[in-house]
Amino acid sequence: MSEQPFHSSSTHTPRSLIVTLYGAYGRDFPGPVPVAELIRLLGAAGVDAPAVRSAVSRLKRRGLLLPARTAEGAAGYALSDDARQLLDDGDRRIYGSRDAAGGWVLAVFSVPESERARRHVLRSTLTGLGFGTAAPGVWLAPAGLYEETRHTLERIGCSGYVDLFRGEHLGFTATADAVARWWDLSALAKLHEAFLDEHEPVLRAWQGRVDTPPREAYRDYLPALDSWRHLPYADPGLPARLLPEGWPGIRSAEVFRALDERLRTAGARFVQAAS
Repeated sequence: MSEQPFHSSSTHTPRSLIVTLYGAYGRDFPGPVPVAELIRLLGAAGVDAPAVRSAVSRLKRRGLLLPARTAEGAAGYALSDDARQLLDDGDRRIYGSRDAAGGWVLAVFSVPESERARRHVLRSTLTGLGFGTAAPGVWLAPAGLYEETRHTLERIGCSGYVDLFRGEHLGFTATADAVARWWDLSALAKLHEAFLDEHEPVLRAWQGRVDTPPREAYRDYLPALDSWRHLPYADPGLPARLLPEGWPGIRSAEVFRALDERLRTAGARFVQAAS
């Protein structure tokens, strides 16, 4: 997440998997998640105990996890308010519609030269939210991201530098051609293709089975979600009518939805059994 703390350029790191675990299942725990359970659950995904402890420490330093005791007195970690907000935003991206409609939200900003660091944070944040660049200081994204953009800019202390607008693209080039300038569609397509290369064979394997053992479901669902949850930030739900024919994001969304439907609930039974 840079200033989107749950957004990362790499997937399946211990820190990313911990975030994914909290996003998928951790909010259903009755209290803080015990450290022992984090180690057990991440161990089922191939992460050893030292890596879990190190990743938890980094998330704690960033203010996303808060040390707390369980009702039984065991050491554990709870989500901070900021972390919960970020996960809630992530839910809308991860499980929401991938075909945005209704125009665009524009972010127009100006940062004094003396505050270069602030400018970098602002640009990084807008990139992390999935904004494309129309011109220097003029960024845009599907209009449905307005609320998330607004409270994110407020949280990082940049709202005073930005004006937000809603609008439509009225020319002079075709909107599809403009979108190809505003976003690197080739790079986005490669991200969707990488997701399909890793997880479409997993889906095919499950489609050939009638049983859904909880541990195996959890083992396959956690990395699928870990891979997928980054994509709606890179590709913020650009309208399909504006994308190249055969856009792989359509298929990647179908594969994720199928894996989610098949595996998430069964995976929860494994988590609940371990807790």
